[in-house]
Amino acid sequence: MDTTVKPQDTNGPVTATPLATGGLQPFLHDAVVTLHAPSLVISRENGQLSGAAYGFYHGDRRALSRLTVTAEGIALAPVRGGLRGADGADFRAVLRGLGEVTPDPAVALHRRRTVGDGRLEEVFEVTNAGVEHVRFRLTVHAGTDLATMEQVKSGQAAGEVPPHAADGDAIGLAWSADDFAVRVSAAPAPDALQVPTGELSYDIDLEPGTSWSMTLTCTAVYTDGDQFPAPPADRLPWSLPTSRGTDRRLDRWLEQSLADLDRLRLTDRQSPDPDRPDQFLAAGAPWFLTLFGRDALWAARMLLPLGTDLAAGTLRTLARRQGAVTDPATEEQPGKILHEVRRATHRFTDRLSLPPVYYGTVDATPLWITLLHDAWRWGMSPAEVEELLPHAEAALVWMREAASADGFLKYIDQTGHGLSNQGWKDSEDSIRYSDGRRAHAPIALCEVQAYAYEAARAGAALLRAFGRPGADAWENWADELAARFREHFWVQDEKGPFPAVALDGDGKPVDSVTSGFGHLLGTGLLNAEESALLAARLTGPDLDAGHGLRTLSSDAVGYNPFGYHVGSIWPHDTAIAVHGLVRAGFPDAAASLADGLLAASAEFEARLPELFAGHGTEAGPGPAPYPASCRPQAWAAAASVHVLRAALGLEADVPAGTVTVAPTFARNYAPLTVNGLQANGDRLDLDVRGDGSVEVTAPGRLAVTTA
Repeated sequence: MDTTVKPQDTNGPVTATPLATGGLQPFLHDAVVTLHAPSLVISRENGQLSGAAYGFYHGDRRALSRLTVTAEGIALAPVRGGLRGADGADFRAVLRGLGEVTPDPAVALHRRRTVGDGRLEEVFEVTNAGVEHVRFRLTVHAGTDLATMEQVKSGQAAGEVPPHAADGDAIGLAWSADDFAVRVSAAPAPDALQVPTGELSYDIDLEPGTSWSMTLTCTAVYTDGDQFPAPPADRLPWSLPTSRGTDRRLDRWLEQSLADLDRLRLTDRQSPDPDRPDQFLAAGAPWFLTLFGRDALWAARMLLPLGTDLAAGTLRTLARRQGAVTDPATEEQPGKILHEVRRATHRFTDRLSLPPVYYGTVDATPLWITLLHDAWRWGMSPAEVEELLPHAEAALVWMREAASADGFLKYIDQTGHGLSNQGWKDSEDSIRYSDGRRAHAPIALCEVQAYAYEAARAGAALLRAFGRPGADAWENWADELAARFREHFWVQDEKGPFPAVALDGDGKPVDSVTSGFGHLLGTGLLNAEESALLAARLTGPDLDAGHGLRTLSSDAVGYNPFGYHVGSIWPHDTAIAVHGLVRAGFPDAAASLADGLLAASAEFEARLPELFAGHGTEAGPGPAPYPASCRPQAWAAAASVHVLRAALGLEADVPAGTVTVAPTFARNYAPLTVNGLQANGDRLDLDVRGDGSVEVTAPGRLAVTTA
């Protein structure tokens, strides 16, 4: 979701103040992000927390805005820093000149970070590997502004809040505001504690070959509890597959993604069983570490080959909050699935302010229906599915009524201060004509019509399977939608016909070429000829940047490789296209796009961000980051499993008792062994050979078909 503060359109050039960064969204591209949702740490590459968005956060509140270490009179020279899984990081620095009798460093600092639920632990270890006896003072400086996430994101954070001495026996610092409390302690206790400045100082005396260490702990709590608490450590709602093939980029991408997804898990306090709460994935760190309907649904859908527990938890969490009344202030409507949930109103600008529970999304509702159907196909128990069918019926009714005017699902901001665009490309400038003009609402997006078609067919299948009425009517509705789409959306340029990205408020096609093509493939909305046209378009150089799909064709007026939705590359978007291409019968095109994502994953050390710049391989060997991107992001991480599924040609139909494995471009990574996939709760292990044949070990109850 884009809530970046942007200047309004003007009739002339905008004059910028040199070096002015106040009021601008902070950049994160060189940050080290460790997390254990709902907590996270953003630090500089050297491990220091100071300035911009750096800090320790818990539940959308900054608990520490400063945590720095210095050695009195001695320069700390960083030499290495990086992640350890998802919730840990290590940083090393040399204390320049201290104890040195040769050009070799002698005294070094190792800073080890671990993030837990509401807890940050930092171990500072100093080692003297030299031959000299050294003495020096080490000082850790802690401070906080207690800023909210929207203040940080908008570049409007205030100054530091003065600390006070911590209560109790432990020596430390404390801060509090409203219902939020922060405490810092250290063991051993500091030799000197300066409370007003937040300084903990140690006088260190090290003989040659000895070391010293200190552990600093920061805790952050809401007095009324977390809105969405962290899950129990032993309740991972999916299997943990491993991959081993000739292309180790795939193996590393999958491993890091699974670690990140583990730490993006949150739970629903409204779950009926507090010992086994429903789980879902937070959208991303740092900006969206909460419940987002669209993101949670797509991520759960991508992870279905690892089990259905996450999908079930996500579906139930959203069903509990499904719209029941019509409320223009929140855009709630009966049957509608929400967009996002926060602790309080998010006020970004005078023009953008979102209520704590906001329903401004046009696609979450059809995506909810489709996830329920797909989870059923992958083995979600009939009892769990049947329990949710009334919610599916309400969602179908919302979909029909939302499309009642002209037969297309569309959106318009009803609040006057909500999101002006309400598909997944929800920045205010994302839906444009080919000449660069912005489309006006109400807007009907091409991919949303595909979601609606797929949801109607999925809903019909569920209704028929469970003996409920309406299946034939929904299949007819879907057929009529496909006919309307074919009549109204298809346009043509010099390269041939294609579906417009949207219809505008006058029902006219918004004729830009976008990555949205990929969301149409494999849904059933298109026929074979139309699918072939889009497969060719997606692999053209204007969309395929070599690292993934550009959101907007590089030939379009308004294309910006750094544009949030107008030229950048989103890994989940490309992964959806990869899967759609395979389902539509174009594995070679899918393989090319998948290889681009693998190349990008290597450049981002296997942790693909929310999005990155769309310059393309012709501009250099690696993609440039989008500076303010979330990293990790749930659906970017889940894209690794979605691409793997497409490569394996893996489909499940548990109600029919079958699993199909028909490797497509998996042979590019062969010999490839993938262990620990899951269908109907049963384990699947696969070995793909170089000729594309596959051996499947499936000790469960399903019949496995291979090709």
